[in-house]
Formats: sequence, C-alpha cells, structure tokens
Amino acid sequence: MTTVGLIGSGNIGSTVARLAIVAGLDVVLSNSRGPQTLADLVAELGPRARAATAEEAGAAGDIVVVTVPLRNYRQVPVAPLAGKVVIDTNNYYPDRDGTFAEIEDGSTTSSELLQKHLPTSKVVKAFNNIYFAHLGQLARPVGAPDRTALPIAGDDPAAKAAAAHLLDLLGYDIVDVGPLREGWRFQVNTPVYGDVYSSALPFWENAGAPAGAEKIRALVDAAQR
Repeated sequence: MTTVGLIGSGNIGSTVARLAIVAGLDVVLSNSRGPQTLADLVAELGPRARAATAEEAGAAGDIVVVTVPLRNYRQVPVAPLAGKVVIDTNNYYPDRDGTFAEIEDGSTTSSELLQKHLPTSKVVKAFNNIYFAHLGQLARPVGAPDRTALPIAGDDPAAKAAAAHLLDLLGYDIVDVGPLREGWRFQVNTPVYGDVYSSALPFWENAGAPAGAEKIRALVDAAQR
C-alpha cells in the first residue's frame, strides 16, 4: 500500500490524510466542489498529497476512503472502485440525510447501502464512531501502552485485513465487529460512539482519551437496538 484515495475531504477525510502522510503514504484528495478548492489543504499536506476528481482519487488509491454524507452515497463513482477495498466512514443522521426507511426499520445499515451501490468493491466500515479531532490526537505507534482501538465491520476477510493494516499504519488497533450488518453496533447512540474517546463530555468540546481494544470490545458487545 502506497496511496490512499479520498472521496470526500472534510473533517474525517482531511484527518485521515494527515495521518497517512505522517505514515509515509501518498494521498489523493477529492470533494464535490472540485480539485481547485483543495489547494490550501494540499499545500498544508505537502508533496505527498495532490487533489483530483472523485473518479481520479478512486482510481489512484490502493485503498479508498469514502467519507461523504449518506444522502450523497449514490454519487460515489462505481467503475474506478471496482475490485478495491473501500473504507466507509459514514453515519446515518436523519436531520442531515433525510429518512431512510430501510435503516429505520433495521433491515439494512448505511454501509450495506454503500456496498450495494458498489457491487464490485469490498466495503469496510471504520472511522465513523470517533470525533475527527480525537482521531488526529490519539494515534500511537505499534506497542504503545495507550494505543486506541477502532471498531471495523466488513463482509470480506481480506478487505478487513487490508483496512486493519491501514489503521495500524495510521496509529490504531482494531476490533473486528463482524459483517457489515453488524455495523449498527458502533453508529450514533451506541456506547462506543464519541464519548468513549473523550476525556470529558460533551466529547466534541474536550480532548481525546485513549480507549484500548478490551474496552471497545466490551462496549460494542453491549450495544442494543
């Protein structure tokens, strides 16, 4: 793995890009407004970063991070992502995205919707349950006693292994929650969303606090619908 493609370069996308640069990876960033709007971010990130269209970022990435609002998931290009591991950072926020009846009734999850939209890709859910500022603060090297773990879910074991490798490079352990249908266990309003990585509440106003794999596993297992 040498290049991370990003479809969406907002708070989570730009934070993943910064961590990837620190890890020695190249990044290709995109957003819905066009490459020219990413000039400042690319300049900040340095020579390992460049801006492109979503199609170009998808084609360039050895692994691709999709971080767009759920309401826009059908705009993610399909052909450039064929055969690739795609990390989905999304959450379902009805106030932002509108109502998705199939999510409301529990018959599917947001990442399963993206997987259906990308039938030739292998989707792994990750990065969605941690506040972007904490994601940037809590990265630690392998073996650090205060290393934080992030949950992941996916239907393909090899894809989950690739995602776990990327998270390891970025400074995180993982907790494998199972297939995509179990992704609800670490979405909004579950024990492992937001608060667990914060030193105080509300989580978005306070510094990050490490949370190891044992703690994350227990909270994931405690989630209820």
